Amino acid sequence: MKLYQSSGSPNSRRVRIYLAEKGITMPFVPVDLGAREQFSDAYAAINPRRVVPALVLDDGTVIAEVPAIIRYLEEVQPNPPLLGTSPKEKATVTMWERRMELEGFASVMETVRNGAAGLKGRAIAGPHGYDQIPELVTRGQRRIADFYSDLEVRLSEMPFVAGDKFSIADITAIVAIDFASKALGLSTPQENGASRRWYDSIASRPSMTA
Repeated sequence: MKLYQSSGSPNSRRVRIYLAEKGITMPFVPVDLGAREQFSDAYAAINPRRVVPALVLDDGTVIAEVPAIIRYLEEVQPNPPLLGTSPKEKATVTMWERRMELEGFASVMETVRNGAAGLKGRAIAGPHGYDQIPELVTRGQRRIADFYSDLEVRLSEMPFVAGDKFSIADITAIVAIDFASKALGLSTPQENGASRRWYDSIASRPSMTA
């Protein structure tokens, strides 16, 4: 197996952290997003959607999209479990990871892609070009604020996003927060004590440098 990915891609980072947590190693093939290598014919032949990451299996099968990549790897190597074990736990982790992706990660992505000068005509990732909508930047900033507020409530009740165990939901959440902090200067509010305690604990894990 090998993973086509970019060091500057938050979605790639989600997979790299997951791999590190699982102790899975494989070759990484860099895709230079700044040079628009994802739009090259060579990469389009691997992933026609022209985004990273993409996992290429030994038989040549390509699995793209972060949840699909992680689902495949979890089936191949279930331990340590990061998607839950029992039916209830699996459903709960999936629910919270989905919320972290939709309410956090997607909010940051929407705000960045509709405001960054270098992404004009590329407001939505993928093979098609879409114009930026400035109003979505303002809305996105509000969505991020709401995400931080809702996350604070959750982490005031539970030690981890999906409950009492570290999971993929924590990975998606912290990558979203780091993305918002770096790209937009929107970090977790100082008054969100539960979130900041959780963040410090998660950020100290060795996998976070992956």
